[in-house]
Amino acid sequence: MAEVRKTGAEHVALIMDGNGRWAQARGKPRLYGHHAGAKRVKEIVRACPDIGVKYLTIFAFSTENWKRTQSEVAGLMSLFRRYIQREARDLLAEGVRVRFIGDRLRLDRKLQKLMDELELLTSRNDKVHLTIALNYGGRDEVARATKRLAQDVADGRLDPAKVDEETLPKYLDTCVLPDPDLVIRTSGEARISNFLLWQSAYAEYEFIDTLWPDFSPEIFGGIVKNFAGRERRYGAVLT
Repeated sequence: MAEVRKTGAEHVALIMDGNGRWAQARGKPRLYGHHAGAKRVKEIVRACPDIGVKYLTIFAFSTENWKRTQSEVAGLMSLFRRYIQREARDLLAEGVRVRFIGDRLRLDRKLQKLMDELELLTSRNDKVHLTIALNYGGRDEVARATKRLAQDVADGRLDPAKVDEETLPKYLDTCVLPDPDLVIRTSGEARISNFLLWQSAYAEYEFIDTLWPDFSPEIFGGIVKNFAGRERRYGAVLT
C-alpha cells in the first residue's frame, strides 16, 4: 500500500491578492488597500505559532508587478521600506526570523540595505521563519539558479553527470527552507502566478474568495486545521 501522510502545515505560502479591489470597493485608492494588507500580515505572522506554522512565505511583489503604474510601484516600495523600519524591533522581540527571496538588484539601495539589516537583526530567531518574496518570480528564480549551477559546472566544482532533481534546489533562493506544504491564494483567483514553481510541486492548494485585507487569523487557522485531514500521496496510488 502506498504511503499516505496526514500532517500539519509546517510551511504555508501565501499569495496575498485583492488589496486593490478591497480599496476600490470602499472608494479608496489602491495604495489604501496595500496599507491595510500590510497590517494584516502582522496579524497572520503572530498567529503562526498557535496553529503550528513554523515557516510562512508571503508573495509581496512579483517580477511582473513592475508593469503597474509608476505611482503604485513607488507607493509599494515606500510601504516596504516603512514596514521594515516600523516592524523590525517587534519581529526581533517576537522570535521571527526574516528572509527575503527574489532578485534584489532592481530594488533601490536603501531598500536593499534595510532588507540586509533586518535579515541580520533577526538571524538568531527560530520561532517563526518569515520569508518575504520581493521582486520575485518563480521562472526568474529557476533561471538565476541554473546560471549559478552552470557556472559551477564550468568551473569544475560540479560534475554534470551527477546533476539530478536534488541538485537544483541547492541553488534556489529557498535552499535553506523546506518546501511548502500548503499554498493559499486569496481574492477568488485560481492561479499560482509564477510563485514557488519548483518548491510547490507537491503542495496542497487552497483558493479562497476572501480579499487579502479581510483574511483574518481565524480564517487562516481554519484552513490550516482542515489541511491536517488531507491525504498526501506524493504521486502514489492506494492499493
